[in-house]
Amino acid sequence: QLQLVESGGGLVQPGGSLRLSCAASGFTLENNAIGWFRQAPGKEREGVSCISSSGGSTKYADSVKGRFTISRDNAKNTVYLQMNNLKPEDTAVYYCAAKTTALLTQVCTGWGNLPSFGSWGQGTQVTVSS
Repeated sequence: QLQLVESGGGLVQPGGSLRLSCAASGFTLENNAIGWFRQAPGKEREGVSCISSSGGSTKYADSVKGRFTISRDNAKNTVYLQMNNLKPEDTAVYYCAAKTTALLTQVCTGWGNLPSFGSWGQGTQVTVSS
């Protein structure tokens, strides 16, 4: 069964940092762009960042630009999201997912369209609070 597993969430004070990991089980990530998404209570799930299969192209939501960095280590079959200068509004469950749109699986084109992604993980909670 193809599955992604997120880890690294937790409770952090405003201005703090966390690094989330997204590991694959049952398949290799190297052929897929990977996206990070988040969902806060009472809000729709939204795109946070995306990285192409090669790692050569990255995308960020305006709300996290300059604070979050996405990266990947295909040898470890893992994608990371480094989150710095965290704010209370970053509080959410964070999910990763693999791009599954036919012929576009390796690039982040259309990454804001959530149905373009599959193999969603179970999510990891990030809480930013003093």
